[in-house]
Amino acid sequence: MQKIIHQIALEIKVQDHQVKTAVDLLNGGATVPFIARYRKEATGGLDDIQLRELAYRLGYLRELEERREAVLKSIDEQGKLTPALTESIALAATKQDLEDLYLPYKQKRRTKGQIAREAGIEPLADALFANPLLVPAGEAAAYVKIEKNEQGDDFTTLQAVLDGVRDILSERWAEDANLVQMLRGWLWAEGLFTSKLVTGKDENAPDNAKFRDYFAYDEPIRRVPSHRALAVFRGRGLEILDAKLLLPEPLLAPDAPITKGPVVSLAEGKIALHLGWSHKARPADDLLRKCVAWAWRVKLSLSLERDLFTKLREDAEKVAIKVFADNLRDLLLAAPAGPRVVMGLDPGIRTGVKVAVVDATGKLVETATVFPHEPRKDWDGSLHILAKLSIKHGVNLIAIGNGTASRETDKLAA
Repeated sequence: MQKIIHQIALEIKVQDHQVKTAVDLLNGGATVPFIARYRKEATGGLDDIQLRELAYRLGYLRELEERREAVLKSIDEQGKLTPALTESIALAATKQDLEDLYLPYKQKRRTKGQIAREAGIEPLADALFANPLLVPAGEAAAYVKIEKNEQGDDFTTLQAVLDGVRDILSERWAEDANLVQMLRGWLWAEGLFTSKLVTGKDENAPDNAKFRDYFAYDEPIRRVPSHRALAVFRGRGLEILDAKLLLPEPLLAPDAPITKGPVVSLAEGKIALHLGWSHKARPADDLLRKCVAWAWRVKLSLSLERDLFTKLREDAEKVAIKVFADNLRDLLLAAPAGPRVVMGLDPGIRTGVKVAVVDATGKLVETATVFPHEPRKDWDGSLHILAKLSIKHGVNLIAIGNGTASRETDKLAA
């Protein structure tokens, strides 16, 4: 817990003891507004903005630590936990980084790659990738089965065995955390966020016409303004728009034929470069080319698109909330009673009555704190300060907050 407290303190630029006090109060059931209003002294003056960020990060980091423990336990039970993997998991700073590391060990349904491994084809896949000079058909002959196994898995032909090699290698590469993170960052930097009208929809229909600006829309995903992103996602949710993440090149469909020859797709080229492989017209290179293409088109492209769309939506929602908050703040800070100078009194006993004066435009011009009540009982001094502020700024109205000591403060202002 101390690690979480220290990290939050660094993020919101306060002292560890301030965060610890706020965490203790939150654990005790106190709300952010309550702490901001009535426990300011205990937290060292943390305001509501800092406290909300603290509460959000506290929840996130707690969930991250719980998930980290679950991941370590799961991998350890599989007997696959190594010191290097333990260190990588301990250093994972986000949930996404943690899930990328856990992906190869996650318990999942029986995949084609797993079926091929169970059939004993993995040594062939390893051999062909390690030495592309081997002839795939010749090497695969020794792995052809006489008949289907009890589960009905069919590896009775050379093609089925070579497909098993493809499934094993593509699945392995798609679970490489470093590769996935590299591709995700590259797609965020280079990808195009596109949308079009769903095929068969009438563009002139009233509900559809609202999204006319996005019937043929594309923009670099990293530059998409929040309002456009949310509009496209809203149209997609209504099944009016079809949104895609495209590379700055023609993107082949997953079922498109994979041609022989060197890698031509930018994404496939990135994968090949990461693997340290290139097409050199060796006997196994055509098969490995198909494995690389399969890893991208079938295993990685859609999952990475989903990840980046989630990031885009979350970022857009944060911006939208900030815009709303700024607009609301401007509204709340507007001149409260028209073009008049107003003095506001926020009643308090031990912590004093907070005073603020705003001019005719709503701009804050001066603040003060007076202590007319227990324990100081500086009634005359408080009246003197209020009178001085009233004369100095030409106060027209006084507004008193409704809360502790509000009636006593009303007598002071009267």
